Amino acid sequence: MANTFRAWLLLIAVGSFTFVSSAPAAISTTKTKSNVDKCKPLVIAHRGASGYVPEHTLGAYALAITMGADYVEPDLVMTRDGHLVARHDNELGLTTDVAMRPEFADRFKTKTIDGHEMSGWFTEDFTLAEIKTLRAVERIPETRPGNARMNGIFQIPTFQEIINLVKSLQISQMRPIGIYPEIKHSTYFKRLNLPMENLVVETFRKNGYTGASAPVYIQSFEVNNLKYLKTITDLKLLQLYESNPSDQPYDQVVARTGLTYADMAMPYGLKKVAKYATAVGPDKSYIIPRNQDNTLGEPTSFVQDAHAAGLKVHPYTFRAENTFLPSEFRSKNPSKAAIGDLYGELRAFFATGIDGLFTDQPDKPIAIRENCIYS
Repeated sequence: MANTFRAWLLLIAVGSFTFVSSAPAAISTTKTKSNVDKCKPLVIAHRGASGYVPEHTLGAYALAITMGADYVEPDLVMTRDGHLVARHDNELGLTTDVAMRPEFADRFKTKTIDGHEMSGWFTEDFTLAEIKTLRAVERIPETRPGNARMNGIFQIPTFQEIINLVKSLQISQMRPIGIYPEIKHSTYFKRLNLPMENLVVETFRKNGYTGASAPVYIQSFEVNNLKYLKTITDLKLLQLYESNPSDQPYDQVVARTGLTYADMAMPYGLKKVAKYATAVGPDKSYIIPRNQDNTLGEPTSFVQDAHAAGLKVHPYTFRAENTFLPSEFRSKNPSKAAIGDLYGELRAFFATGIDGLFTDQPDKPIAIRENCIYS
C-alpha cells in the first residue's frame, strides 16, 4: 500500500511539470554491476503503465517504474523539424487534444501510411514546439474511463525527456531500468527524409547507452531497418511480429520479397532473424492461440523454436480488461472495461518459458513472478 501511495504521489508530481530538459541527463551511468536482464520474465511496461494512465506520457512511464517494471516502452515517431517524440502512431487525433485546437484545423490531412489510408493530424506536419502545446488524451476511453479523467494533464514527451526520467528514477529506485523503444513506420519516415535509426542510436550513445549489455532493446515490425541497425550498433534488437501471420513487414511489401511473418515464425525463419536480432516480439497468439470460443488453446512450439535459434521471446500485449482477456479469465461483470483475471492468463504464458512480456499493467506480472535480485 505504501509503495502504491508513493507511486501516485510521483505521478501527480510528474503531471504538474510542463517542461523537462531536452539535454542529455548526466545524473547517473548505465554502466553498473546490476543487470536488469537477469529478471525472468522481464516486465516491459507497454507505453508505460498505460492501463492506469494515458499512454506514452511521463506519468505513465513514472508509474510503471515505481511499480517495478524492468523496461519502459516508448513508440517513437518524428516531428517536422527532426525530433523524436513518443506516440503510438504519427496520427495525433486519437491520443491528443489536437482536434480541439482551432489553430491546427488546417493541418488535418488524409495520407497513406504503410499502405493504409488515414485521416487526421500527423506528427511530421508539426514542429516540436507545436507538439508541446498539445496535451495527451486516453486512446480507448470506453475501456479505460478512469484514464480519461487525466485528459489534458500531460504533454507529449520527447525521447530525451523519457531517458532523463529513467535516469532520475534509477537513483531513487536504486535499481537499473531499461528503455525499449519501437521505431514506428521506418520506411514511411525515410521517404520523408526523416529517418530515425541513426538518431535513436546517437541519442542512446550521448546518454551512455552502448554495447550489448546496456539495458536497451530497439524494436521494429520492419526488417531492413533492424538489419541496418545491426551494422551501426551493438545495442540489443528485437523483431516484432504482427498479429496476422499472413501480413508482410511493410519494407518487404515495398521490396516485393513476399516474406511474411508466418515465414519468419518458422524454425528456418527464426534462424534468419537470429542473425540480426537478440529477441523476437510476437503477438501472444503465436505462443498460445485462441479457440473459436475465445478460450486459450494449446501452446505452439514457437518459444522452443525461438530458443533453439538463440532468440529470447517477449510476446505482446497483456491487459487486464475483459475485452482483451480469454473467455475463461473474464470477470462475471459483463462490461468490457471490467477487470478480469489477468493473473490466470499470465501463469499460462509463464509456463511456456517466455523470457519477457509487454503489459499495460506492469504491477500484475511483477506480483506473481519470482523475485528479481539485481547483483
